[in-house]
Amino acid sequence: MRVALVYDRLNKIGGAEAVLIEFSKLFPDADWYTSVWEPSKTPFTKNWKIYTSWLNKIKFFRTHHELIPFLMPFIFESFDFSPYDLVISVGSAESKGIITRPGTIHLNYCLTPTRYLYSHAGEYLSNPVYRVIGSVLRKWDAVASSRPDIMIAISTQVKKRIKNVYNREVDIIFPPVDTAKFKIKSSYIPPYTNYYLTVSRLVAYKKIEVLIKTFNQNGKTLLIIGEGAEYDKLKKLAKDNVHLIGSASEEKLIGYYQHARAFLQANEEDFGIAMVEAQSAGIPVIACCEGGASDIVINRKTGILVEHSSPGDFNRAVDMLKTLTFDREGCRTNAARFDKALWINQIKKRIKEL
Repeated sequence: MRVALVYDRLNKIGGAEAVLIEFSKLFPDADWYTSVWEPSKTPFTKNWKIYTSWLNKIKFFRTHHELIPFLMPFIFESFDFSPYDLVISVGSAESKGIITRPGTIHLNYCLTPTRYLYSHAGEYLSNPVYRVIGSVLRKWDAVASSRPDIMIAISTQVKKRIKNVYNREVDIIFPPVDTAKFKIKSSYIPPYTNYYLTVSRLVAYKKIEVLIKTFNQNGKTLLIIGEGAEYDKLKKLAKDNVHLIGSASEEKLIGYYQHARAFLQANEEDFGIAMVEAQSAGIPVIACCEGGASDIVINRKTGILVEHSSPGDFNRAVDMLKTLTFDREGCRTNAARFDKALWINQIKKRIKEL
């Protein structure tokens, strides 16, 4: 069986890219297709056979694709998948819009309906390109959403969005998480004590500034692990008790998780792999009740769900944390629901059915 894997763009590392890595392990001989590829920012792709569009020849657009959304439908429709028996598209944008021949199965693992057109459209309205062509792109996106033979959602929230936006009924297969590695005691002991933790790319929609403002107010120690365009802005906002760590090796990351008092998630995540990693490490999660957190966190048993992503709500949750008891094994048992072994079995079963 010849298999192709398709992703919107390979130019960063985040939770979605962790899903891609597991798909690559499941289909190690598969060919990859994407609009743009920046190898320096995606070291995990070094052994993949990747086909890109003509756009990739213009290096500027490898990391500034958001300036030309109007080209993406043409790019993904131009790929030829006639040699393949199975094509799996993964993404939150245009990759589902590929065209396959009759007899080729197209499975779409939907991270969310096209983010810049729906759930996060407000963040793109300052760009005049999106304001002018948004309605045209939504019409194409509606057509694109009908092309996969089967669409799978990564969370309850994404399942609801797919129904609302595309009027498709879909099943959920939660993303894969290597829960076992976070249970093994790390040899790394962080140079901080009694701290709270968040792990995230430092971009605007992650709402890291909400957490910084929270801890600027309460004076407790907050560690922020991650890199991104917002680093300098967030660094200026943070007081001395808030530490931006930057990137961390896997061993250090596990140590940071295991020694934290709690993990915090400020924004609404489509799923939220970092929250599962924190639960796997045995620590509670404080998160906004919307999005993937409602699938992951059992309120007041493995964490605290807050109603609003505001410093006030997060400060109240931090105070509440002192009045509740969280069992490490209970958190780990909860996280086991998202172990990658379950994901592998579910994906294989679905493909066999197809």
